[in-house]
Amino acid sequence: MNVLLIQPEGVDLYATLLKSETSREALRFYRPSRLAYGIRIRTASLGSALALASELRWYIQRYVEEVLFETGEGIYCSSGLARQIYERDAKPASPWRYRCLYRIATDHMVDTIWMDEGATPEAYAGRTEPEDTVLEVWCTESEYPAR
Repeated sequence: MNVLLIQPEGVDLYATLLKSETSREALRFYRPSRLAYGIRIRTASLGSALALASELRWYIQRYVEEVLFETGEGIYCSSGLARQIYERDAKPASPWRYRCLYRIATDHMVDTIWMDEGATPEAYAGRTEPEDTVLEVWCTESEYPAR
């Protein structure tokens, strides 16, 4: 299980978290990986990933644009869906209806592309650039905009 913290434009999240004794203490059992657009933290389970995000809540509110939880290879879910999965209120399976693509250019997120039901990420290739990082994100029904 990976927790992905995406930084807003102009923030070096990795450096910010390492400068603070409090966040270093919260991360002491983990080895965060620096990414161009934030950090990735490997945890043992969804429960520990949610607990870590809760411990880092103050930093997340100030220095993080998005928190994602990687539930499967290349599949991320929103905090809301992660909580529902943990509480056993949702059991996502492919194909998940409520999805979007996060378009990340260089070091920050630049766009959220809401996907139509049944569409593949490749169908939206015209809305991204070849050098972009594109993440498929599953979300809750309430997070998905009405269409």
